[in-house]
Amino acid sequence: MKLILFGPPGAGKGTQAKLLIEKLKLPHISTGDILRSEVKNNTGLGKQAKGFMDAGKLVPDALVTEMVRKRMQEPDLKNGFILDGYPRTEAQAKALDDILKGGIDKAIYLSTSERVVVQRLTGRRVCPKCGTNYHLTNMPPKKDMLCDKCQVGLFQRPDDNEATVKNRLSVYLKECSAVLDFYKKQGKLEDVSGDLDSGEVFKIISEKILAL
Repeated sequence: MKLILFGPPGAGKGTQAKLLIEKLKLPHISTGDILRSEVKNNTGLGKQAKGFMDAGKLVPDALVTEMVRKRMQEPDLKNGFILDGYPRTEAQAKALDDILKGGIDKAIYLSTSERVVVQRLTGRRVCPKCGTNYHLTNMPPKKDMLCDKCQVGLFQRPDDNEATVKNRLSVYLKECSAVLDFYKKQGKLEDVSGDLDSGEVFKIISEKILAL
């Protein structure tokens, strides 16, 4: 089963990806991980990407697509995968269809309201030592502003303020609209409310997947 997981910042993609991986026993692929691996291993593609990154530029679509093409040839993906972070443009979506020779099975979109995204992200706190995420309302630490594991003071990311969060959401919605339309036309898009509790979201996604 070949699945793509979409959603704005704060939609809960990370949580749902973990639950789906456990349920379906499929590899999780993110373009961020692919990019870091190529750069770390100093591959030809990694060297090209590093050149753009060192110059403070975005890695071009064509280069990211080649990295995805290479990853899709690995044997661990023979039974499918859960992909996030790609495609980000309609051109990338078309390229992915070409790579997979038949396309994906489902594109799951966690549609999330501005109110919920702001509430989730502005309430997020992070441990600077182990990277564990907490939330002041939904998942607070046992001790006020201290990591449960490290007993280190938590901090708020600079971009987790309301104005920045709203801007990030606006940018995301503009960027992803063409990709969502692409999969909607193919009849492969499943729209699930990301405003719901994570358990309810997972139940709905599972029902849609099992309906394949």
